[in-house]
Amino acid sequence: QVQLVESGGGLVQAGGSLRLSCAVSESIFSADALGWYRQAPGKQRELVAMIISGISTNYGDSVRGRFIISRDNAENMVYLQMRSLKPEDTAVYYCHVRWGPRNYWGQGTQVTVSS
Repeated sequence: QVQLVESGGGLVQAGGSLRLSCAVSESIFSADALGWYRQAPGKQRELVAMIISGISTNYGDSVRGRFIISRDNAENMVYLQMRSLKPEDTAVYYCHVRWGPRNYWGQGTQVTVSS
């Protein structure tokens, strides 16, 4: 069973930065998609950022220009650099990896941005 373990969440003031990490127990070299999603209380899970087929990236409208997704194939890591954080970025952030029909999620890491 593939495991994804997120880390790096926490409490930060508005305008601050955080870097989330996702350790994947299987090689991500051939992954079709690597992504970060988030879910705030009472809201649906939404896309934050995604790398598709190792080539293109896609960002949610609310984070474009502030967040950057990256990968380290050698270490099987996926990162999310978050800058200029806003209170509305407060959510549980989930890592996601897909190989064809196989989808895997991490357990989530809480990010709280205070105003």
